[in-house]
Amino acid sequence: MLFFWLTLTILVLQRACELLFAARNARIIRSLGGYEVGAEHYRYLVTLHVLFIASLICEVQLSPAPFTLPSWWPMTFAVFLAAQLLRYWCMWSLGSRWNTRILILPDTPPVRRGPYRYLRHPNYLVVAIELVSLPISFGAYFTALTFSLLNAWLLLRIRIPMEEKAVHRTED
Repeated sequence: MLFFWLTLTILVLQRACELLFAARNARIIRSLGGYEVGAEHYRYLVTLHVLFIASLICEVQLSPAPFTLPSWWPMTFAVFLAAQLLRYWCMWSLGSRWNTRILILPDTPPVRRGPYRYLRHPNYLVVAIELVSLPISFGAYFTALTFSLLNAWLLLRIRIPMEEKAVHRTED
């Protein structure tokens, strides 16, 4: 159980640091004439991630069986850790343009280095991998399925189309 709580503590600290980094980057982008697109749905993304952590805690804590790590946890946790490496590659590649919000810098082409050479939205792939691999590492299958589906719906129906439209509008 100590491993579970240590992992969650590191995850929450990581997310808090990312929000601070994103706020700094937002100030930079706005100072250069950038603007936000899709602010109205951002609260749903934040809510999804907060509820994900709460659900993971509840599912692990309220399990009727005594807590034990599944036998496959090293494999799924390794996938989770690999996703963290991809997350930091995304952040490094975007530099001050990395953000948790959709911020558009007019007259600036999209970044096409790092993982963005291969995928248009690698950071969203990271989130999708995390939402499956971390809960499965701790036997929280309901959380893995529920939040993967909610995330897919939010990204595919709202976030990615909005981001694509905003980016392509600036490329024209």
